[in-house]
This record gives sequence, C-alpha cells and structure tokens, in this order.
Amino acid sequence: MNKSRCLLLLIAITLLVSCTKKLIGIAQPTELKVMSYNIHHANPPSKPGLIDVDAIAKTIASQNPDIIALQEVDVNTKRSGNINQAKLLAEKLNMEVFFAKAIDHDGGDYGVAILSKFKIEDTATLKLPSAEDLKGEPRILAIATLLLPNGKKIRFGATHLDAQKAETNRLMQARALVEIGKRQYYPFIMAGDWNAKPESETVKILDAFFTRTCQDCEFTIPVVNPKFAIDFISFTKNSEIEVVSHQVVHERYASDHLPIVSVLRLKK
Repeated sequence: MNKSRCLLLLIAITLLVSCTKKLIGIAQPTELKVMSYNIHHANPPSKPGLIDVDAIAKTIASQNPDIIALQEVDVNTKRSGNINQAKLLAEKLNMEVFFAKAIDHDGGDYGVAILSKFKIEDTATLKLPSAEDLKGEPRILAIATLLLPNGKKIRFGATHLDAQKAETNRLMQARALVEIGKRQYYPFIMAGDWNAKPESETVKILDAFFTRTCQDCEFTIPVVNPKFAIDFISFTKNSEIEVVSHQVVHERYASDHLPIVSVLRLKK
C-alpha cells in the first residue's frame, strides 16, 4: 500500500472512532480552571483605606479562570464606598455571581462569593458551626450547582474558616464540610481560605475526604515573603476528578493573600 493510501486510511479510521464515541455517548474529559482568592475587601495592604476593585479584576482576568471562590467580599459597606463588590467583579469579568452573606458589617454585608463562566443553579448559604463561648466570627459555605457546556453538572463551594488561634472552631467547621460533601450528588469542588496549615488537624480532617490540588503547597500569605499556605482548592475523592496543574499567582499589590489557580480534569 502506498503512502497516500495509508494516510487516507488513517484519516478514515480517526473519523470513524470520533463519530463512534459521539454515537455511543462516551464522555470526553472536561478541563476546568478554578481560582481561589481572598480579596481583602479589595483593599491593597500597602494603601490603607483605598478600595481598588479594578486591581482584583485585573488579577483574576490575567488567569482567565472558569470558576472563582472569593473570600472577604464587601456588599454595600461604608468602608468600600457602598458598592456591591461581588456584582461589580462579575460585571467586569462577564461572569455569573452568587454572593453569600456571613455577617452584617459597616452598614452592609460581608461574606464569600462564587463567580462562574457557567450557569449558576441551586444556590445555598450553609452556616458552619462554632463554639458559642469562643465568640468567633460566623462562618459559612456558599454552594451552587454549575451547568457545564457539555450538559454535565458539578457542585462548587466557597468558604472561609475561622481565623482564631485556637483550632476549636476550625475543627468543627471541617467536620461539617465533610458531612456536607457526603451529601453531594454531583462532583463537588470546594475552595477557600481555610486559615489552617497543611499539617494542622483541620486540614487532616478535610484531607480524609477531599483531595487538595497541591500537596507540597506553595505559601500564600503574606504576599511579601510568604510564610504559610492556608488557601486551598479541593474536591471529593470519589468524584472522577484529577489535577492537571496547580499554581500560586504572585500578585502582591491587590490583596493580602496570593491567589491560587488549579486546572482540573473531569474524567466523566
């Protein structure tokens, strides 16, 4: 058989395999770019009192993520100029948004948010537990169903765990997140500021059920000479997800945390 006939045969086989996969419904892998970013209410640490939403938007846009978990988001607070930071960022980035309020703050709301290129459905704000006597700031999980372009659905959560030195509240919150994870029908991805180091008991509890996208995790705080990794992206172990890549974004002006970005592949 000459070379031209071999080439034509190879092309025909490739087309046949491709068409067959579509006909019998074999799922093709889907890659998702996920970011987690504690935005410090859009206040650059080097400029106390200044609100620079454009700097946050520029940092996010530079990575072009599909889904983002944001922490420390202001909505209509006096300190941020009575603007809805979640909505404004969504508009600037042309994404859908779900804001979840954790507390009243300075005449407005303060909490976490989910931004998504994909349709957001079935949103909920889930309160996380804390010990009443410790008087910790209330913590929540924002959770939503995202409809992917291929028709598949995933669940995505954004959270910000207790920041007190004592680990008591974080341990309770970690256990609650595991229980929430067990109830999810779709693949569940969760990201946020855990305020806990990888070697902590909090992270060990979460690692027993979730897979973090980094193991030897690069530090994320402070932004200048960072010393700790406390920001993570994770997913339930049985969800047919694999990590393609993970990185820390070294943007040191916009916030007091470095954002993290992971590319995940959904195998089903």
